[in-house]
Formats: sequence, C-alpha cells, structure tokens
Amino acid sequence: MTGAHAKTAPTEITPQMARRAALGSFVGAVVEWYDFLIYTVVAALVFNKQFFPELNPTLGQIAAFATFAVGFIFRPLGGAFFGHFGDKLGPKKVLVWTIVVMGTATVLIGCIPSYHTIGIAAPILLVGMRCVQGFAVGGEWGGAALMAVSQAPKGRKAFYSSGVQMGYGIGLILANGLFLLVLTLLGNDAMIEWGWRIPFIFAGLLVAVGLWVRVGVADIHHADVAPAALQEDDQPTPGKRAKAPLLEAITKDPIAFFQIVGIRAVEMFTMFIVTTFGLAYSRNTLNWDASEFLRIAIVIGAISLVTIPTFAHLSDRFGRKPVYLTGAVIGGLGAFPFFNSLVAGNLLLTWVFALILVNLAHDLAVSVQQPLITELFGAKHQYSGAGFGYQVAAVLVGGFTPSIATWIQGPQAEGGLGLGAPGVAWYVVLGAVVSFLTVFFMKPRLPEDLGTANVSADKIQAE
Repeated sequence: MTGAHAKTAPTEITPQMARRAALGSFVGAVVEWYDFLIYTVVAALVFNKQFFPELNPTLGQIAAFATFAVGFIFRPLGGAFFGHFGDKLGPKKVLVWTIVVMGTATVLIGCIPSYHTIGIAAPILLVGMRCVQGFAVGGEWGGAALMAVSQAPKGRKAFYSSGVQMGYGIGLILANGLFLLVLTLLGNDAMIEWGWRIPFIFAGLLVAVGLWVRVGVADIHHADVAPAALQEDDQPTPGKRAKAPLLEAITKDPIAFFQIVGIRAVEMFTMFIVTTFGLAYSRNTLNWDASEFLRIAIVIGAISLVTIPTFAHLSDRFGRKPVYLTGAVIGGLGAFPFFNSLVAGNLLLTWVFALILVNLAHDLAVSVQQPLITELFGAKHQYSGAGFGYQVAAVLVGGFTPSIATWIQGPQAEGGLGLGAPGVAWYVVLGAVVSFLTVFFMKPRLPEDLGTANVSADKIQAE
C-alpha cells in the first residue's frame, strides 16, 4: 500500500534493544527521583527553618510540606504536556528533555537564598522551582514505563519495567545517603545553615550521566511495534479531525483514571508516611536524631533493589492481582504496629515495621504498576493516558500525604486535628482498603502483549 496511509512493517526488537531500553528507563529514573526525593528530605528537616521561620512548628512544617505538595500539582500538567508529544514523537526525545529540565531546576533550588536574606522572595522562588521539578517528573514516569514495557519480551513486562521503580530505590539511597553524609561531616547547625545545598548542586553530575545513557536507547515509537490491527485503528478516519492523544484517552477510558488513583493509594501512603512524615515526626515531635530515619530510608532503598524485581518476576509468573493485593493487605495491617513502635521509642520494632510497610506493602504494589497501568490504555494513548493518570493520582493520594498526616497528628493549639499517631495510622489503613478494593474488582482491559514488541523471553535467555 502506498500514500498517506501506508503501513510499515513492525520493528523487530532485539534482546539488546530490550535491555538497553530497560537500562535507559532505570538510569533516567534514578536521576529524576534523586532530584525529586532530595527535596522531600530537606522539606522534612530544613525548609521550615530556612524559608518559613516566622510560623509555629506545626504550621511551619505544614508549609514546608506544602511546597513539597506543589510539585505534585504540576506533575499532571507535565504528564499531559510531555505525554502529548511522547505519543506523537516517541518517548526517547521527550525523556531527554525531562531529565534536563528536572536537573536544572534542582541545581537552582540549591542556589536560592534563605528567608533571612531576601524575605518573602525566598519561598516564592522555592515554590517556582518546585513547580518546574513537578512538571518535569510528570513526563518521566509515563515515558520511562512505556519505553521499558513496549520493548520488553512477552511474559517479562513487569520484570523488565521494574527498573523504573528500582530507580526510585537508588534515588532514595542517594538522596538520603548524601544528606546523611553532609549531616555527619558538617553537623546539624551547618547542615541547616548551608550544607543542605550540596545535594541539590550534586544533581548536575547525575544529569550528565543520565543523558549519556538515555541517548543510546533505540528511538522506537509505539506505531513501529504495535500489532497490525492496532495500527489500522490508529489511522485517522477520512474527513474526521484527530483529537489530541490525551483527550482521546480520557474520552475512551475515563474509568481508567479513577482506577489509577486507587491503584496508587497504598503505594504513596506507605512510602511517604515512612520516609517523609516519619522523618519529620520522629525529629520534631519525638526528638529522635534525624540520622535514624535517614538510615531507614537508605536501607529501604537498598532492599527494594531486590524486592521489586523479585515481586515483578513473581507477578509475570503468577499474575499481577495476587501480588498487588498481598501488598495492600500488608499495608493495612502494618500501619498501627509501625506507629505504636515509633511512639513507644522502640527503635528495633520501628525499623522492622518501616521495612514491612515499604519493602513489602509498597514494593509488592509498585512492582506490577508499570504494566498494570499502561495496559489500561490502548497503545496509541499509553504515554499520555498512563502518564497523566499516574500523575493525577500522585496529586490526590501522594503530594499532600505528609501535610495531611502532619495536620491529623498536630496539636489543636497549633492548627492540627490533635489525633496523634493513631489518626495517621487510620489514614494509611484507608488508603490500603481503597487500593485493595480497586484492584480486586478490576477486570482486564487489554491483553498483556497489546502494543508491545514481539520478542520472546526464550530468545533473551538464549543470548
């Protein structure tokens, strides 16, 4: 066939291309998540003092966490913007831009003067750069997940795309580890005064490494690997104006966006309650040394490098639902033991239940998210639909979690609800119940290999 509607033969994805795509998604995710997560550490320990010094402790911490949440608000905008061009141009081109924008914003945050130096302009600039961070990371997950899933072999999609979430683990190790190093070498006063800037400026080096790896990934568009029937569906109807990919995704699959919110609840609650709220609560309310939760976060990140690919492999073999639902149950059951141990000052049990909440509940859930979410949409809308939905969910059940938890726990005299740690535990249980019910009642929307390359796992293993 010739002319405007000529079909091209689907690209044969080689094992080397599949591996490079997985590596590119992983390394890019490391850089993006390091940039995003170093902010969470500093928001928990520093920003209330450097940018909101005139507020009381509870309101100052809520304000600091609110700047953290602002980044999440801009993530859907980034998901929509980059997803639109990703569906048209392919994910590789867009993912190069997301990593550059994110890295630039992160380095600039490390250069913003404090409130004591430039007054109200300081938190305004901080919020502005956080918005840019959120916009950039909003385009990262959908593209990285799609790049890995689309070039993965049949029957290995969760495993090959698990690098996107493993990148989060490495980012967690780097962000908390570097901050702990700065704290150890400089001491608490110097860290709060100026040392917190070092991890932000260090992001420039990581961006250079991420770009070097990502530019070597094959530039495969979904239309090059989609099944013939899907390519036929992608052709515009004569005389009918094509919609933007995101609008088509919303029109064709509106329920999928609500499902993504439910899918992400237990993941976001367990991670941010432990690594962000737990860090601030243990330091500011219980007077623990900040290094304790920094160490917990580093160990969590290290263990996730084993648990996430292992759980992803199990989901490829036994199904996504059993793996995910197990994580949701553990998340609901682990909330109260974690907070009881924390309030009681039992360091050993706090460690145990922190690892249970994140490395079991959280990791079981995220290990299946890439294929589970991207397969809610047709191949034509996978970047824009999955990426936008993923980031909307991040706003609704992620970005405000530390602020809401602080408000629930905080004393009424300082503007909180005064429910203490038990109130926050119930909040986590609610998220786990929502996630369990969402996935339990989900019906398969698409076959596992729709819109992906046809390369067998046997061929990968043979080489």
